[in-house]
Amino acid sequence: MTRPAARTGSETRHLALPPWLAHALRAQRGPIPWSAVVRGALAAGPLLLAAVLVGRTSLGVVAAIAAMLAGINDRPGSRRASVKRLGVPALAGACGLLVGTYAGAHVGAVVLTLLLTGVGLLAGGVSVIGPVASGAGTQLLVASAIGAGMPVPEAGWLRALAFLAGAGWLLALRLLLPTPGATAGDFRFDGERAAVAAVYEAVADLLEAAGSKDGIARRAALTAALDHAQDALAGPRLRRYASSAAERRLHAQYAAALPLAEAATALAWAGEAVPGRASEGPRRLAAAVRENTHTGPLPAPHRSAPALRALDDALLHAADAFDQGKGGDLHTRRRTAKDLFRLAFGAGGREYGLRVALCFGAGAAVAQALHHARWYGQHTHWYWLPATAVFLVKPDLGPLVSRVLCRAAGTVLGALVFAGFAAVLPRPEGLIALVAVSGALIPVATRHFAAQTAVVTVLVLALVMVGGEPQASASRIGETLLACAIVLIVGHLPMPGQRGGTVRARLAAAGSAADAYLAHVLREARDPMAGPDSRATRWTLRREAYRTLAEAETAITLAAAELPALARHSEGADEVVAVLEQLVDTTTACAVQLDDSGRLSARQREQLTELLRQFEKGRERTGLRLPELPLAV
Repeated sequence: MTRPAARTGSETRHLALPPWLAHALRAQRGPIPWSAVVRGALAAGPLLLAAVLVGRTSLGVVAAIAAMLAGINDRPGSRRASVKRLGVPALAGACGLLVGTYAGAHVGAVVLTLLLTGVGLLAGGVSVIGPVASGAGTQLLVASAIGAGMPVPEAGWLRALAFLAGAGWLLALRLLLPTPGATAGDFRFDGERAAVAAVYEAVADLLEAAGSKDGIARRAALTAALDHAQDALAGPRLRRYASSAAERRLHAQYAAALPLAEAATALAWAGEAVPGRASEGPRRLAAAVRENTHTGPLPAPHRSAPALRALDDALLHAADAFDQGKGGDLHTRRRTAKDLFRLAFGAGGREYGLRVALCFGAGAAVAQALHHARWYGQHTHWYWLPATAVFLVKPDLGPLVSRVLCRAAGTVLGALVFAGFAAVLPRPEGLIALVAVSGALIPVATRHFAAQTAVVTVLVLALVMVGGEPQASASRIGETLLACAIVLIVGHLPMPGQRGGTVRARLAAAGSAADAYLAHVLREARDPMAGPDSRATRWTLRREAYRTLAEAETAITLAAAELPALARHSEGADEVVAVLEQLVDTTTACAVQLDDSGRLSARQREQLTELLRQFEKGRERTGLRLPELPLAV
């Protein structure tokens, strides 16, 4: 028997799935978040049960929907960060519910469609500011569609209070219930403690990968860990500064990790392997953070190179900071209202806002036309189509075609599953139990958009049936397919100005941050006596540079996974961001060298000059509006 010939590399690449399809089949991995599962089970289902028992079922449906939306945003992290991550979108949702309720009751279909289109324009522009703003924009639009398209006997202000109560109930569960396994120290800071410990682990991983092909990936993982820890510690508080000893200690431990991260990045940039014992110190610091104990003796690495000497000094500084436990600066640069306005109404915000407005407005118009034509039959709710369009047009959930495929498949699966349950479950108790089970599954289902859609479909269909609406699986499938068609059409329409606005905006922000960081380090080279304040500013600028780079890389990765008609608008951006990444890494190595000797090495000057030339060529080739970085080093 003849053995088939092995496939060549070109044949393997030819058989690879296109990016837009591969993304649709990809799912996140990780342990089951049991604490979030418990919160999900205790949120929507019990709220609905309590409302049914007191005879206010319609308000219970609204509260359960709010709890469901908050559950989608209930991601791993610190309790303090969850206040903003869950609370801000809930406030936006309550405002949207008010607008939708009163507009739906007092204006005609045409005016209502124009009003909802305007809300979509505003919410889309605001969504580009960041993840929390994006969640707020989503809930603003979904709740306004529900307010206008879901008839409920209660007044609008009462519905808004019920919405806030539902989201507030889940937030209270997040703040009050301890996380399983979090027994070290004050349980209120378990998320913060885990985030800071992950930074030290990432430093150790980068040191072990120095000089290997894994160095770039480990440096990116260190950036992600620092971003996560910074967000976990910088959440909202009643006082300006850390108010408890445990919190001040965590702030000091985070601040002590920054010089370690700087030294580790410089060692990775050098491309040479470091002694194995170099990673032992950061791992012991990680264990001390996680277990809330003292560091004990730390092994010192060899001091044969500037970056190794910097690593040794950073370890000694960390040991001192761990023992003293005094608060430390988080090295964040607050964005002003002017900065936020520029993001929301800049090129990226305008393009995305216009696309969201068209999708949401078209969905509302088609839904109302079908409603008045009695396509729904005896159903009086028409919110599903515009609400579906909102989730489909959100780039946070993946490339456009991937979102459409997952949403269509998830809705069909969820509707069929619910139809089977609705035929056998007793009402309303069986449906309430189904809501509780679906709420518990949401934290696990968020790993894949199709699975999340299926679970949410089951939950919402159960909710509205408890509220008095007949079984609506077939119509929901039809409305979802209509929303998919609307978003696909609008997503490929030509728009005013240059396409790829989000990628361009993120890349411009990364270029500006890299420029500020490089300029500061070059000033330090000219003035070696700048002092400790200059170093603290440098760490703030370095954090901003790496954070904006990570955001740009995420936007570019999503854009590259679109259909070719859309992906071509961001071609070349990946090469520019790769040069910026090398430039920031080199700048970090220069900063460590300056701290050690007060001057840059010849290799560092040559590489900076070459990277600046490459950046200039990429800027001219792609036509991107990026800052002109200094060519004289």
